[in-house]
Amino acid sequence: MFVGDSISKDQYESLICILHSAVPNTNYSLSTSDGKIDIFELTEYGIKVMRNQNVYLVDLVQEKVGHVLRLDSIQGGKLWLGIDVLVFNTFHWWNRKTWDYIEFRGNYVKDLDHIVALNIALRTWAGWVRANINPQNTTVFFQGLSPTHYNGSMWNETKADRCIGQTEPVLGTKYPGGIPPELAVQKGAIESLSDVIKFFDTTNLSLFRKDGHPSKFNPNGATGGVDCLHWCLPGVPDTWNEILYNLIIA
Repeated sequence: MFVGDSISKDQYESLICILHSAVPNTNYSLSTSDGKIDIFELTEYGIKVMRNQNVYLVDLVQEKVGHVLRLDSIQGGKLWLGIDVLVFNTFHWWNRKTWDYIEFRGNYVKDLDHIVALNIALRTWAGWVRANINPQNTTVFFQGLSPTHYNGSMWNETKADRCIGQTEPVLGTKYPGGIPPELAVQKGAIESLSDVIKFFDTTNLSLFRKDGHPSKFNPNGATGGVDCLHWCLPGVPDTWNEILYNLIIA
């Protein structure tokens, strides 16, 4: 099961394309459970691939004061129990204020630095994993942040119009713009749980792929703007899922 934002959706959809292309003549089904979990099933093989849209991992709830992002609460975690493999991600929505208040340990604030809030939420999530997941039965991955390519100066191309027209990766072995600081926050939050959580780090290799985005050809057309956030994952091949597969069977 993939748990996270639209980046997880991209990877989920690409993976089911890979699976279908491997056995194109077998029966499959697509369904949604309780409006919360998308399910792809290869009925002949007894394989299910699922996706749970959960952009913060912690709870965003409606209270009398408005929408409250509860940094110390994971009620949604009940949907993750009993799954063989869980792949989590959260990053991009922490820069978007979709709440009226943030709550932590009974204290409510209008807002909080997104790196601080992300750090608290990830430590809450890591604690939930420690308390609820048996690593003998469930393999847990946390996927490193997925980079964007809106600023050409980050790859030494100041005249670039975001990722529009990019047809080649960044050359070299070191990304000019450096590693986003949020990656260190992610790693730090789960470093003590290496026996339970495997860090699935796709950040550095993805930084070089300024050519890998939908760009102006995003699925929403002209109204969707230029998309230098999501990825064109064709199904075959797909580096992220190839890496994930090898980590699972290792």
